[in-house]
Amino acid sequence: MIDALTVALGVTALALAAWCGFATYRDQPTKDWHFIGMAVVTLLGLAQLVIGIVLLARGQRPDESVAIFVAYLIGSGLAVPIAAFMSLAERTRWGSATVTAAAVVLAVLEVRLYDIWGGTGG
Repeated sequence: MIDALTVALGVTALALAAWCGFATYRDQPTKDWHFIGMAVVTLLGLAQLVIGIVLLARGQRPDESVAIFVAYLIGSGLAVPIAAFMSLAERTRWGSATVTAAAVVLAVLEVRLYDIWGGTGG
């Protein structure tokens, strides 16, 4: 995997978590600006998903199971978009809390993806 992309995705996910966490603290739902942030994080996640699949197609393999690696890739690509749709359905502070939780989960998934791949650059 590409270390810089993994770090960028983890950092932007944590920034999104802090931003939406602050909205939760202020008793606010997700707003348009939050969705722009979610879109940026989602694009990074989808880029990582594509790169991971391309690396697997080229014959590179993670240190651990390929199936686990692909499951984590898919999870990291879908965590924030699913939370975004859930926050649209829940137009209260709990929508912001849902995005906060998903962004924290995404940051943890990134650490795990790094470990599964072997912690080496791509």
